[in-house]
Amino acid sequence: MAVRGRKIAHPADNALHEYAPQWLLYFAIQRPEFLDLITKIPALKLARLYFLAFALLLPALPSTAAEVSVAVAANFTAPMKRIAAAFEQDTGHKAALAFGSTGKFYAQIAHGAPFQMLLAADDKTPARLVQDGLAVDSTRFTYAIGKLVLWSGQPGLVDGRGEILRTGSFERLALADPKLAPYGAAAIESLTALGELERLRPRFVQGENIAQTYQFVATGNAPLGFVALSQVYADGHISQGSGWIVPAKLHAPIRQDAVILKNGADNPAAAALADYLHGEKARGIIRAFGYDF
Repeated sequence: MAVRGRKIAHPADNALHEYAPQWLLYFAIQRPEFLDLITKIPALKLARLYFLAFALLLPALPSTAAEVSVAVAANFTAPMKRIAAAFEQDTGHKAALAFGSTGKFYAQIAHGAPFQMLLAADDKTPARLVQDGLAVDSTRFTYAIGKLVLWSGQPGLVDGRGEILRTGSFERLALADPKLAPYGAAAIESLTALGELERLRPRFVQGENIAQTYQFVATGNAPLGFVALSQVYADGHISQGSGWIVPAKLHAPIRQDAVILKNGADNPAAAALADYLHGEKARGIIRAFGYDF
């Protein structure tokens, strides 16, 4: 028998090791009885190692790369971009990302938007989508717990205890729309707990989502505002300006849940991304942006 002009030895031939990997891989896949041959003939140890390595690696390789359309809460923009890049590199699947307010995403999904997965800024919206029959209940999980920060782009303006809320003479205070954005709702809860809500309400400048709220403060249109810690956090500290991390006891936990939507129930990339978010690489990225679990 010849392959590309070269003679293939009989299995009993000691010279088989020179050709065994290609020959055995082909026949072991096509003819299961060759697996028995691999385990019984000492001369084929090298070929057996080749085959076993191939067989072990095969399940880890996606047979077909797929793409999942993901609606992502605006506060999670930076970490999700990094996670999506790592996810594609590690699995071959691609995540097509859209960023915005959780409230608006709910309305869009309810009206037929073709998203296949939602990474919300709260836990209520995914639960509501499940109740509406628009998401798969068994796929819902908390991927991060967010933190709220009172932040200014100006160094030294916001003190480490948030006393500026009581004593400052600022004219505008930015926060996300509490009806659409969970971080805006957390800001309202915090101001209520501090007894400052009604006094400061006339100074509110509301962003449609937390990304727009951050822009209000970063551009100086508002001297300070409530934003997500992840937007201003790097290397274990607030990376620019000044800020006060709002104590968690002042508002309900910002549990951020993910869920696979009905449109993505049969998409292998959606299931793969859900699994990936549970992994240590993704969690390391999430922690680096100041989130808890």
